[in-house]
Amino acid sequence: MKSNNSLLYVFVFLFTLTATVLIARLVIPFLKKRAEQPIYEDGPKWHMSKAGTPTMGGISFLIAISISLFLSSLYLRLANDDRASTSVLICAVYAILNASVGIIDDITKLKHKKNAGLTPRAKLILQFVISSSFLISRKLFLGEGTTISSRFGEIDLGIIYYFLSLIILVGITNCANLTDGIDGLATSVAFAIGVSMLYFSYMRVESVSFISASLIGATVAFLIFNIHPAKIFMGDTGSLFLGSLAASLAFELKNPMIALISGGVYVIEGVSVILQVLCFKAFKRRLFKMAPIHHHLEKCGWDENKICVLAIVLTLLFSIPVFLCL
Repeated sequence: MKSNNSLLYVFVFLFTLTATVLIARLVIPFLKKRAEQPIYEDGPKWHMSKAGTPTMGGISFLIAISISLFLSSLYLRLANDDRASTSVLICAVYAILNASVGIIDDITKLKHKKNAGLTPRAKLILQFVISSSFLISRKLFLGEGTTISSRFGEIDLGIIYYFLSLIILVGITNCANLTDGIDGLATSVAFAIGVSMLYFSYMRVESVSFISASLIGATVAFLIFNIHPAKIFMGDTGSLFLGSLAASLAFELKNPMIALISGGVYVIEGVSVILQVLCFKAFKRRLFKMAPIHHHLEKCGWDENKICVLAIVLTLLFSIPVFLCL
C-alpha cells in the first residue's frame, strides 16, 4: 500500500488549474494577433464562423502540466521513491516531445495559412522515433520488460510487446488529434481519462496519481476557454500532448492495452475515419455523413457541448472494464 498523498494530489490539481488559467489569459491576446486557426476547407461549413479563433492554446496547459510534473518528480525523489520520480519524468518528457511535433505542425499551418502542416509521413516518423525512445527509456531506467499485468495474471509477450506498444502509443496520440475537431471535445475526453486514472491509481501507483491530478486540473481550466463557443483552440500542440500523456499512463499501470479501453473515445474517432475511407473506396458510399464521427453527430443535429458530455460519459463507462481488470 502506498502512502496517502491526498492533500498533495489536491495541491497538484489546484496548482495546475491555476497555472493553466493564468498562462491562458496571458497567451490568448498574443495568439489572437499571431495564430488565427486556418479552418479545414472540407470540414462542416458552419465551422467557417470559427475563423479567426486563435490556435496553439495547448501551450498553456503544456507549460502548466510540465511544471507540475517536474515538481512532482522532485518531490518523489526527495521522498526516496526514485522509481516513481523517474516514471513521472519519462512520461512528461514523452508528452513534451510529442507536443513539439504539434508545435512544428501548427507553425507550418500558420505560415502557409491553410489547414495542412507536416506531411503524414514526416509526422509518423517523428512519432515512432519519440515512442521508441519512450519504450527504451522505460527499459533502461525502470527495468521494464515485455510482460503485461492484470488481475488475472501476467503474460510475457516477448518482442511482440514492443510492436504492440508502438502501435498503441502512436495510434492513441493521433486519434486524440482527430478528436480535436469541435470545441471542448479533446479536452473533455482527457479530463475523463484523468478522473478514471486517478481513481484506479489512488494510494496504489503514485506516479499515475500525480500525472492524473495534473491532467484533471489543466483540462478543467482549459475548458473555461475551450468549451463552445471556444475562445481558443488547443491545436496539434495540445492534442498531441494530451493524447501521448494519456497513453503513457497505461504503461505506468503495466498494461499498454488499458490505453485502448480508457481512451475508447479516441479509438472510436480514429476507427470512424478508417471505416469511412474503406467504405468509400469499396462501395463508393459514405458510412457516416462526415468523419470523424463527431462531425456525423453534428450533421445529425447534435450540439457541440452535448457531444462533449457524451464523450465524458462514454470515457467513464469504458473505464469500468479497466477497474475490473486491475
